[in-house]
Amino acid sequence: MAAGKSESETTETIKAVSEAAPPSLPLFYAKPQALSAERHGAKALAPDANYSFAKETNSVPVTVAELTRAMLNYPIVFTAAEPVVPVVVLGLRGAKNQFVSDDGTWQAGVYIPAYVRRYPFILMESPDKQQYTLCVDEAASHFGDTGQAFFEDGEPAEISKKALEFCSAYQGQHVQTLEFTAMLDKYGLLTDNRAAITLASGEKLSMSGFRVVDEEKFTALPDEVYLDWRQRGWIPLVYCHLLSLGNWQSMADGLARAEGLGDGS
Repeated sequence: MAAGKSESETTETIKAVSEAAPPSLPLFYAKPQALSAERHGAKALAPDANYSFAKETNSVPVTVAELTRAMLNYPIVFTAAEPVVPVVVLGLRGAKNQFVSDDGTWQAGVYIPAYVRRYPFILMESPDKQQYTLCVDEAASHFGDTGQAFFEDGEPAEISKKALEFCSAYQGQHVQTLEFTAMLDKYGLLTDNRAAITLASGEKLSMSGFRVVDEEKFTALPDEVYLDWRQRGWIPLVYCHLLSLGNWQSMADGLARAEGLGDGS
């Protein structure tokens, strides 16, 4: 790790990931359509799906329910743009996910975020914001005519039922996450940050476009606020984030190994 910036430094940006409906489609989704027997009665999901769809991104959002696991593998930071959400950093060089191999395999033993695992399904909000509908991305490579059928005799098959259950749970966790980040914002705890990284080759990389919790401001929270956050279970979440920032170096080491630049130490 290295502080500061040099003329040869390469700067990458972590961009916000939106859950909004078109025209701003969520990351990965190109053609989400409401899942229905009329439209998808003869369609299915291939069983040999992989994570190739996630190869070209350097971050994805996570919910508060995931932080204790995500902190073991990734730096967890907060988006600089609205809505403020925690994201895990997946790559240091461009829009490249270091954890997905050329054949679409996610690195063994590394936590896979729920945002990734739910694809190609998603709950999308109606224009009047009164309800959510389970949708499937018809542009997904594993969407087609063979595999696990979405419907059986006109009724949702097991894969569709499980998708609705998973996406509903994710949506609930997403709402809880926004409550948490709104309070971080309210008390001015989030500050713009930059990660300066030096590879074994001497090349300098810089990650920007994100925020982190200001630890001094966090420890200076009024007692009544701290106690309220403790009751809500938010205090451990802040420490998960802060401890995860130690993963910048392991990310650099992994990139160095992948590019044949040594062990990154």
